[in-house]
Amino acid sequence: MKKTAFLVLSTLILTAILTIPGCTGDARDPDSNSGFPTFTSEDALVSAFTQAQARGYSGNYFAKDGVIPQAMAPEAALTGAAGATNDVSYSGTNVQVAGVDEADIVKTDGKYIYVVSGSTIYLAQAYPAETAKIVGQIAIPGFTPQELFVDGDRLVVFGFTFSSGGDPGYPITVLPADAKSGISSVYPYRTGMVSVKLYDIEDRSNPKLLKSVDIEGSYLTSRKIGTDVYFVVNSYPSYIQTKPTAGDLIPGYREILGGTTAPSYLKPIATFNQIGYIPPVQAASFLTIASLSMTDANKEIGKTVIVGSGENVHASTESLFIAQTSWPVYGEIGMTIADNIQSTVITKFSLSGGNAIYASTGKVKGHILNQFAMDEYDGYFRIATTVSGYVSNRDTSTNNIYVLDSSLKMVGELEDVAPGESIYAARFMGKRVYMVTFLHVDPLFVIDLSQPSAPKILGKLKIPGYSNYLEPYDETHLIGIGHEVDPSIDADLIHTENAIYYTAIQGVKLSLFDVSDVANPVEVYKEVIGDRGTESLATSDHKAFLFDRESGLLVLPVTVAELEPGQPKNTQGDYVFQGAYVYNLTLKDGFTLNGKITHYDTKEDFQKSGQYFYGGQSEITRSLYIGNILYTVSQSRLQLNDLTSMATLKVLSFSQE
Repeated sequence: MKKTAFLVLSTLILTAILTIPGCTGDARDPDSNSGFPTFTSEDALVSAFTQAQARGYSGNYFAKDGVIPQAMAPEAALTGAAGATNDVSYSGTNVQVAGVDEADIVKTDGKYIYVVSGSTIYLAQAYPAETAKIVGQIAIPGFTPQELFVDGDRLVVFGFTFSSGGDPGYPITVLPADAKSGISSVYPYRTGMVSVKLYDIEDRSNPKLLKSVDIEGSYLTSRKIGTDVYFVVNSYPSYIQTKPTAGDLIPGYREILGGTTAPSYLKPIATFNQIGYIPPVQAASFLTIASLSMTDANKEIGKTVIVGSGENVHASTESLFIAQTSWPVYGEIGMTIADNIQSTVITKFSLSGGNAIYASTGKVKGHILNQFAMDEYDGYFRIATTVSGYVSNRDTSTNNIYVLDSSLKMVGELEDVAPGESIYAARFMGKRVYMVTFLHVDPLFVIDLSQPSAPKILGKLKIPGYSNYLEPYDETHLIGIGHEVDPSIDADLIHTENAIYYTAIQGVKLSLFDVSDVANPVEVYKEVIGDRGTESLATSDHKAFLFDRESGLLVLPVTVAELEPGQPKNTQGDYVFQGAYVYNLTLKDGFTLNGKITHYDTKEDFQKSGQYFYGGQSEITRSLYIGNILYTVSQSRLQLNDLTSMATLKVLSFSQE
């Protein structure tokens, strides 16, 4: 029986713990070096999935996607350095680990800038400004680009595409005869696929497709180490067939070399005895870690497939960690089954020769906030988690730090930090971790990890507000980005003990913390932008944040809301600006606003968005610099501004469908 389809959902899996006949710890593929148990037969794989589906764990749930350089050089975490092309400095993507690039919607090599806008990739000659222009485009019908990497004269783009039942390799799904007409319905079943395309861009005006890879499922994230790219795909079976076979469930894939015109059929990405699982098997979805060489288009992609799903990813230059949340299983009257609590399963893969090889699995209490809640340092894996809880109008959440060895065995723990609060931000820096929790005020915790077996709190700072993202300034200073809070606002409306009412959350706050005295961290500078309703993409997407310590340049996109004179602070302000705030940050003077940049040409253009601003084609989402030029990116344009005068030098418009 041919394959059906996979739902394209980015999901949070509620997993069932199953014991499946045929899934034993001794069942390994003799030709595999994966190191984990695999299925002994097709029937065992099908049984695992159909039993999970029968219990309601079909994988059709919604969820999210998702360290500092170990030598503690924060500015090096921006991929991109002094540009060899022009002998000028330029910025790159803000990443967790030096040497581990992260795909993004914009990249630069110091001369050209590559931007994903809508369904098109634009290649712009960006430097020098006098000759800046769009020199090339990549647009493929039916393909939606998401993120990209650039390495020399090669470009890799990750995207999304649909294929239908009429396409090669896909069946036509025949529905049962209509009860009234007696006529059966035939329609092409559309399935979503991750599509990865490798281009030769030596001639920027005429990019040449070298290779295309399609995998059924949804794209989670990717990392680039050297010229090897690793990407993670979640695939969820759609139970169309009454009695599915392994071929119906296993994700399909295909590789097509550039210039190939013959139809290329999908084939299973792995055989049943090449698909691993972590006992006890959790059979709701498949997770594939694939690898692609940017220099050798003829090299077949690497594929490691396991039963499970990924939500957040951390990668060092040698290892990749995938975190998956396991939520409590509830019995009668809403009570959890004994000894079943929120937990995070971490699966470690060793990266070698462009391949991801299973190494080990570990488990800790609680769930994680995002990728910054994980870190590998000096052979240890560290993770910060929250165990959520709410009882009798009281938040019972607790927070934890765990240290695991190279085999992901527990060696140290610090539990029950900040009871009644949740982690809002975390950043690991060498032998310490800085953690922000929030319910009423913003405690910044300084936690010592120098002895992995005995993590301990060194100090904490409590101030109104909170940080969603922490960026190292240097070894003794941190930048925080979050929101200001006025706990006095609507205090009489609080329903949860020790909490704040949501209207107390005000404008976007930038903080600079001095942590040189670990027992007494201090907020030495702060800058508050706008009033209630002001937001910055940088609080939830670190790639939107630009900081260069050497020059002091700090840029973040912001949508500003302001109150009218006399308007109560607990009400929503009117939107007055969207664009980039450009600061200079120094330890001597703190935050100095140098200018504001917007892609709205007139106030009227901005006001067309109405009272409630939801973003649009002119919303600035990224910024970067080459030499003394600041480049800002929206869906409508690439804009060049002089960093000294802030004057607009040029606008390169993107054509919009």
